[in-house]
Amino acid sequence: MNTENNRTEKNPARTRAPVDVTVAQLAGFDEIIDVRSESEFAEDHIPGAINCPVLDDAQRAEVGTLYKQVSPFDAKKIGAALVSENIARHLRERFRDKPRGWKPLVYCWRGGGRSGALAHVLTQIGWHTARLDGGYKAYRRTVIAQLDALPGHFRWHVVCGMTGTGKSRLLAALRDAGAQVLDLEALAAHRGSVLGNLPDAPQPPQKYFESLIWHALRTFDPSRPVFVESESKKVGKLRVPEALIAAMWAGTPLVLNAPMPVRVTLLKEDYAHFLHDPALLCAQLDHLVNLHGHEIIAGWQTMVRQQRWDELTEALLVYHYDPSYTRAITKHYPTLERAPQVSATDTRQSTYAHLAKILLKTCN
Repeated sequence: MNTENNRTEKNPARTRAPVDVTVAQLAGFDEIIDVRSESEFAEDHIPGAINCPVLDDAQRAEVGTLYKQVSPFDAKKIGAALVSENIARHLRERFRDKPRGWKPLVYCWRGGGRSGALAHVLTQIGWHTARLDGGYKAYRRTVIAQLDALPGHFRWHVVCGMTGTGKSRLLAALRDAGAQVLDLEALAAHRGSVLGNLPDAPQPPQKYFESLIWHALRTFDPSRPVFVESESKKVGKLRVPEALIAAMWAGTPLVLNAPMPVRVTLLKEDYAHFLHDPALLCAQLDHLVNLHGHEIIAGWQTMVRQQRWDELTEALLVYHYDPSYTRAITKHYPTLERAPQVSATDTRQSTYAHLAKILLKTCN
């Protein structure tokens, strides 16, 4: 009788090894674990992944210095101790309550030692663990390649309209009605103008913005239209992928209108943080001096200090936003005059829900 084989059959986890999978298989796992350092994770990661560093930034620097200045052997000894301590902490704090059937996917920079260490331990415990073949670098190559190809697979319906007509609200209503929607401003944490920074919500890094777009695109059904708001090549400081902006410009425009009083009301609602911080608004208006000159900007800043919000908002629309938007939109959407049009008569959610239903009947 082969007693070693018998022990293996009773303890299959002893010989089990993590399996290597590709980016195409990401959806098959209960959790995606990024074991890179916190700064690597912050720059970009697979959307939905959790960060469990096996070496944090300070530890990576320490091990790297030892590797270069002392010896690889000493660096590996210290590194192994640190990795072991961190894995033990993650097991206690992050994974202790996971059930037997939990299926995690682990990845690091290249799919090497860092992910291998955690994946090995999780596998030996008995969880069906996988490791991303090629790690983050393979993932990033996939994102770049697919962002170049995926936009051309969809029928784009592009919501156009002057600033303050409620394009973002219409997109939200379309999503609530079951439509496929790509909300670039939500992904970029920016409203797309000089005043578009969101309070307490910094923009993501460029690479993670691209990851978020890729993640959204790969969930869409090519047989159904995708709705998106008309955007320039940049949303705040972030660049929209070239293939995506080209596909949008080749798409079917839809026009959202609203009378000036509605637009003023909507902008005061969406930009209410400026009403509570006039100094910030005045500072932002300084960025428009090169376009409008010191005298006009000084006049608008006086309106801010005097809290003449309706007058200021209408002036910004008439003299800044509307002319620039009109130039850009007519250039990129030459069929705009023949596009389907809807009009918002107020800023209520129910109004945009009604407009969404009209557009869905028109576009499907």
